[in-house]
Amino acid sequence: MSKLTDLPKRILIGRALHSNKLGETLLPKRIALPVFASDPLSSVAYAPGEVLLVLSVAGVSAYHFSPWIAVAVVVLMFTVVASYRQNVHAYPSGGGDYEVANVNLGPKAGLTVASALLVDYVLTVAVSIASGIENLGSAIPFVVEHKTACAIAVIVLLTLMNLRGVKESGKLFAIPTYVFVGGVFVMIAWGAYRGLIAGDTMKAPTADYTINAEHTGLAGFALVFLLLRAFSSGCAALTGVEAISNGVPAFRKPKSKNAATTLALMGGLAVTMFCGIIGLALATDVRMAENPATDLLKNGTPVGDGYTQNPVISQVAEAVFGNGSFLFIVLAAATALVLFLAANTAYNGFPLLGSILAQDRYLPRQLHTRGDRLAFSNGIVLLAGAAAVLTYIYGADSTKLIQLYIVGVFVSFTLSQTGMVRHWNRLLRSETDPAQRRRMMRSRAINTFGGFLTGLVLVVVLVTKFTHGAWVAILGMVIFYATMTAIRRHYDRVAEEIAAPDEPGEETVRPSRVHSIVLVSKVHKPTLRALAYAKLMRSDNLEAVSISVDAAETKALRDEWHRRGIDVPLKILDSPYREITRPVIDYVKGLRKESPRDAVSVYIPEYVVGHWYEHLLHNQSALRLKGRLLFTPGVMVTSVPWQLDSSEAARKRARKRAEWNAPGSVRRGPVGEQKKESKQKAATRK
Repeated sequence: MSKLTDLPKRILIGRALHSNKLGETLLPKRIALPVFASDPLSSVAYAPGEVLLVLSVAGVSAYHFSPWIAVAVVVLMFTVVASYRQNVHAYPSGGGDYEVANVNLGPKAGLTVASALLVDYVLTVAVSIASGIENLGSAIPFVVEHKTACAIAVIVLLTLMNLRGVKESGKLFAIPTYVFVGGVFVMIAWGAYRGLIAGDTMKAPTADYTINAEHTGLAGFALVFLLLRAFSSGCAALTGVEAISNGVPAFRKPKSKNAATTLALMGGLAVTMFCGIIGLALATDVRMAENPATDLLKNGTPVGDGYTQNPVISQVAEAVFGNGSFLFIVLAAATALVLFLAANTAYNGFPLLGSILAQDRYLPRQLHTRGDRLAFSNGIVLLAGAAAVLTYIYGADSTKLIQLYIVGVFVSFTLSQTGMVRHWNRLLRSETDPAQRRRMMRSRAINTFGGFLTGLVLVVVLVTKFTHGAWVAILGMVIFYATMTAIRRHYDRVAEEIAAPDEPGEETVRPSRVHSIVLVSKVHKPTLRALAYAKLMRSDNLEAVSISVDAAETKALRDEWHRRGIDVPLKILDSPYREITRPVIDYVKGLRKESPRDAVSVYIPEYVVGHWYEHLLHNQSALRLKGRLLFTPGVMVTSVPWQLDSSEAARKRARKRAEWNAPGSVRRGPVGEQKKESKQKAATRK
């Protein structure tokens, strides 16, 4: 079967890399920025729109609050970035928020953070790809008509790209990310020039529309709640910040310094683009509505179900560059592409975190191993599967998915910064150097303010988004927490059960006797080899056992056994219901019951085939029998292989491939010396 999948696997993800090539997969800052920061950078494509959508509930008049909301998001972004710069210096191993909370607040807090991050990574993939599909669908109707299938196809494509390795995927993602960032900055600069210096009038395609407000004249608590809800939606711009602290091991040396620099670059770029798009949206009179079919009016009439509401960034680009212009098309294409690639933040963060959790025995150990391309392949596949299921359930609708978003990330923000405060408190108790103490106190102040602010935002997000879908994210966190707790309990129980005792116990006492059984179906070469091997082991009792399913075949076997004069007693077990496995299991258990201190050794003759399709025709009974015998105490199972001709042919082909040298791979030299050396090697082998 491995031969069947080997070629497609090599085509899709490339040849396996040697373990010593791990250092070559580390990322420089220019590649690490698009790899780990594509999520917060691309969120400016939908975060401003989410702010305006919420404010539209109170009508266009509420839009004048958007600059203040943008300022609040900027303050929060810089606070979180400054806080996480302390994290990457203090905990550069890649554990990120999980390690900080686990070390400083205890395992339960660490597991809570891990659960929150795992949920948020899955949602990052689902939200980013769904949003990208919707942006692309405004230009290609086919994508909108089949958006769920297209979204899942993009997930599969991103999965294959990441399975090829972090460095290769980073190179693929760097160009569109930088094109998107450059395009947004050009749009902001050109829009500022046209509006402030040239005095041009720029109008978005929805500038002449009006909004049918659901609630007018909001004041007091209702207005505060609306603004808080708009702020929590705008906080989507902060998702993915924690991925850099989780991905420090993937940076080139000096890892912590490069990660901190990348964090600062990401924060500066994200807030500039976010504020610029909000400002241009107000300047160009962009109109957005949560239910555009009924609440968005053109000439006093609802636009209807056939209307497609384009994202804010698309409307602003059309107003600044002009519809159909070269720069407009480039930015639109880059926006759609970078939203797809924003999911790569999760593809790098989730497997790394999964690997650390697996090492701590909270997740299956398979997540800790690297694949052929030195990526954590199992974690990548698990993330893709979970995101695909979520995308299918919600129909790739970003409006529905985004309500589940950012709860997890602010849980991790808050607990991480609280843990960092305790980290600095612990160090300050033993530090005596005044300069170091001043640095630690400054870091503690940053983390204290960060923990307070992110905790406040977490409360706001929970209050304003719980009934809109945030409860699903909380439920997901609870499920992850319970599952990981159960996995850890299982691993701890197994470790305790198999631990070697200080004093000799039952497991070190030699069995009184060994009762060997050779399973026989017919007298052929595999059977004779198994009998010969069993005799070599010199057990106390040796017998051959056959299952009687057909009376004629059983009689033929018995006659052949006596004709050959085989000196091993043959025992026939009746099977009136034509079962093979159950009679053997019952017989073995009977032997164990009669002599509990005896060991039973079962020898199973097996064919070894050379083609994948031949596996379907052989060894099924042996596999089932071995699977059952593994659960029988005191029973040892030995497979005695017999290589068929097809297996020998496969071995020859493998040997031929191993000995073949590609042109130019052999060191050059005089022909005579090469022939002489070849003859010497042949003589040595003889």
